[in-house]
Amino acid sequence: MSEIQTSRQSRTLADIGLAVRRLGPGLALAILVALISDRAEPILGEIIHSVFGAVYRLPAIVIALLIGMSLYRLAQRPLFEPGLDWSVRTLLRIAIALLGVRIALSDIVDLGLATALLVIVSMTMTIVSAVWFSRLLNLDDGYGALAGAANAVCGASATLAAASVVPNYPRKGADVAFTVMAANAVSTLAMVFYPPLSVALGLDTQATGILLGATIHDMAQVVGAGYAVSEPVGNAAVIVKLFRVFLLLPVVLALGLWFTRRGGEHGAAQVPMPTFAFAFLGLCILNSAIPLTPSLAPIYAPIKLAMVQASGWGLLIAIAALGLCTSFTSLMRIGWRHVTVFVTATLVILCTVAGALLI
Repeated sequence: MSEIQTSRQSRTLADIGLAVRRLGPGLALAILVALISDRAEPILGEIIHSVFGAVYRLPAIVIALLIGMSLYRLAQRPLFEPGLDWSVRTLLRIAIALLGVRIALSDIVDLGLATALLVIVSMTMTIVSAVWFSRLLNLDDGYGALAGAANAVCGASATLAAASVVPNYPRKGADVAFTVMAANAVSTLAMVFYPPLSVALGLDTQATGILLGATIHDMAQVVGAGYAVSEPVGNAAVIVKLFRVFLLLPVVLALGLWFTRRGGEHGAAQVPMPTFAFAFLGLCILNSAIPLTPSLAPIYAPIKLAMVQASGWGLLIAIAALGLCTSFTSLMRIGWRHVTVFVTATLVILCTVAGALLI
């Protein structure tokens, strides 16, 4: 081995060591909060069941956010800042990109053109209305984009993805935290009330699945609501929901382009480059192509499982880091205007989809 190669390897090892020392403390703290939250989810579920008699689990992602916020003062030490910042920015993008392995393009094709157009139109109206109501109530356009994306696409994941292209503003961290919690709370209520609403509206099996899949925020609640009605309803709801998740790519790109044209500052760069969104699309295509080659399926299956798990843990660690960077004080300043914008966006997507299905 030449002296040049040895020197390069030494510099590489030194750079890796420096990165570990820089990012390690903050990343370790976020991972610790994520692990505690994951273990706490079933325990809290059992407590809720024993005390209230209700079968409900507070999602680990919300638990991580709350635990992180309770440790805000500890996390403000300069030692933790680089690792937490890396988790909220880079790790988050990696985790969102890996969501692509959950989606197959064939499932989307099975939706049919009319359903796909309904989903696209309702999502667009939801995001536009959220931004408009934010302006009407003198809130930042950034919050409108966050609330709109959470309602239109997929709750917490869409909120975090949109946050990566929404320009920085003073209350951005608190707005992201509020939107994540609001999405979970409203999605849980929707899981309970939307199935009987579908019956009251006289919707058939397919229309019920479309309504649930096109309007409920998070995938877990879509699954819970759909399969609580019937298996065909659950299957239809999940496929529609996956299409909404697939549209995360154009939503992020559109928001980033819109804010850039308005002159918004996206962190250190003027023009956001959401490479994670293109990675997301690439994994969608890969996940669709692999089944066409049966010989690769046994090899791909464990890799896909590992990527799905990595995505879930990545999102959990990122939301824990977000909580560690957010104080309860800033969140408590959230007022009725934020709630109004979020609830209005929820009603817009619900009324748009339900109205179209009843025509």
